[in-house]
Amino acid sequence: MTEVIFHLPDGSARSVAAKSGQTVMQVAVQGNVRGIDAECGGACACATCHVYVEPEYVGLIPPASEEESEMLDGVAAERRPNSRLACQITVPDDVETFGVDVPECQF
Repeated sequence: MTEVIFHLPDGSARSVAAKSGQTVMQVAVQGNVRGIDAECGGACACATCHVYVEPEYVGLIPPASEEESEMLDGVAAERRPNSRLACQITVPDDVETFGVDVPECQF
C-alpha cells in the first residue's frame, strides 16, 4: 500500500494510505486533506484539485492528457512543470510513498 504525503502550504504534512487504483484526489478526500477542494468529484472539470508532484515522483506517472493540460491553464496558483490535477493521477502501486505539494489556493 502506498502512502500519499500531502505537503500543505502551512509547512505541515499529511500522510494518507491509498488503496490500489485510487487517484490522489480520492485519497485526499478520504483523508480530509485541506486545500484539495475537488468540486467536480474527479471529472477533470474544475481544477480545484491542483497539486505539484514532487520531482522524484514525476517519472512514475503518465504525462497530463490534453484535457488536463487545458484545465491546468486556468488554475489559480502558479502553473509549474510538475503541476497536475490530483483527480487525473492514479497512485502508483509499486512505491512506498508518493508526495505532492498542495498550493496555497485553488480558486
